[in-house]
Amino acid sequence: MSSIYRYSHTLVLSCIATWTLISRFKQVPICRIFFGAVPRTPKMSDQPVAVMFPEDKFVEACNDLENPNLDGYEFFTESHGIKIYRRYIEESGLYEYKVFGTLEDLDPEICAQVYMDLEYRKKWDGYVYELKPVTEDGKSGVYWQVNFPFPMSNRDYVYMRQLKEFDIDGKHIWAVLGKSEPFKCEPERKSVIRVDDFHQSMVLRSDGKNGTKAFMHYYDNPKGMIPTWLINWAAKTGVPKFLTDMQKACKGYPEYLKTKQS
Repeated sequence: MSSIYRYSHTLVLSCIATWTLISRFKQVPICRIFFGAVPRTPKMSDQPVAVMFPEDKFVEACNDLENPNLDGYEFFTESHGIKIYRRYIEESGLYEYKVFGTLEDLDPEICAQVYMDLEYRKKWDGYVYELKPVTEDGKSGVYWQVNFPFPMSNRDYVYMRQLKEFDIDGKHIWAVLGKSEPFKCEPERKSVIRVDDFHQSMVLRSDGKNGTKAFMHYYDNPKGMIPTWLINWAAKTGVPKFLTDMQKACKGYPEYLKTKQS
């Protein structure tokens, strides 16, 4: 059941799942105006050139990493050095979450690569039922079906994602945004509940030592009759577990790449 909040994407930090695209602007970027930041083209080579998210959304996510905006949020829980805050959404009766933490002994670039690598995710994330990139009309995204325990139906997501890198005040930052987006090539499937109200941002940078400072903003509406206590339990346990799984995956990623290339 922790799968509801592990995706992120994508979770944890969606998890999501998943996400890639890069934009360039002829005018002075907003990130430079606000931060003196220089946007950089991501090194991931699988990213088509397209404008997926407005620049100010990246600015907002990067700013939350350094100066968290918790207006309207309440402290929810803390586990393994991970702090989670939540805000009630009146329209849905659900919460959105902001998560802050440090992944010790992990390089942020490796974390970003692991977070973006769909094929590798299939190997380390046991909740993945189906995961693949999708493209349509110049638009790129991800299809992700999540295993839910019996007797609940699986959920699936179709969403856009984009990764951008920034240099801000001498710090290199990786920022990933994702949100629900319909793709005609991926219609709803029988016996699977489509999550069409989902958004996530994840920001990573070095903690100045040997680890990664991470921030995630997450919301989705899984639909269906899921008890509130179960959703709360999933939120409290799912994010820390996701981070633990991701830490293990990051440490095993160099070896995975060697095996893949051999």
